[in-house]
Amino acid sequence: MSDQNPYEKLGVSENASFDEIQDARNRLLEQHGGDAKSLEIIEAAYDAILMERLRMRQEGKIKVPERIRFPDLRVQSSPKESPTPREHSPAWLQRMLDQPTSVDVLLPGAWYLGLSAISVFYTAAGDQVLQLALVVGVGIGIYFLNRKEGKFGRAVLFTLVSLIAGLIAGGLIASWLLPTPFIHLTPNQVSTVLTFILLWLVSSFLR
Repeated sequence: MSDQNPYEKLGVSENASFDEIQDARNRLLEQHGGDAKSLEIIEAAYDAILMERLRMRQEGKIKVPERIRFPDLRVQSSPKESPTPREHSPAWLQRMLDQPTSVDVLLPGAWYLGLSAISVFYTAAGDQVLQLALVVGVGIGIYFLNRKEGKFGRAVLFTLVSLIAGLIAGGLIASWLLPTPFIHLTPNQVSTVLTFILLWLVSSFLR
C-alpha cells in the first residue's frame, strides 16, 4: 500500500469528485477503525489529495469548492445558525431569572392570595393585621427564594428590596386610586395588597 499514490490508497480515480473522495475516506476509516497504522495512512492520503487539489487550483487548472478549502467551516458555523433567545439576554439577567414550575408559581400565589384576602376583609384590628400580614409575607418570600438556590442572604436581600419597593409604589398608586368611589379600601390596605403581588412575582420568577 505504501507504493500506491494517494488516490489508489483511497481507492478512487484521479478524476474523482470531492464527494467521492470524502465517501471513500469515511468508508475506509470505518473499515480500519481499530488499526492505527491504517488510519494514519488513510488520513495522510486524504491530506495529500487535498493539498494537490489546492495546488492545482492555484495554478488555475481546477476550481476547488469552498468546503475543500475550508473543510471545518461548516462544523464551526453550525452552532451559530440558530441561537436561542436566552443567549441574547445579559448574563446577570440569566442568573437572576428562573423558569418556575407550576408549583413554584401556584404555591406562593396561594399564600399571598390568602394574606391579601385577610388584609382586605379582616379590618377589625386595623393596621395591626396589615403589619402582621406583611411580616408573614416577608417570611414566605424568603422561604421560597431560599428553597431554590439555598442562598439565604440573597433571598433576604431580594425580599426586603421587594417589600420596600412594594410599599413605596403601593402608597403612590393608592393615592391615585382611592379618590374613586368604587374602591372602599384604606391606603394601607391597597399598599399591602400591591406589595404582596410584587413579593409573589419575585419569589416565583427570581432565584
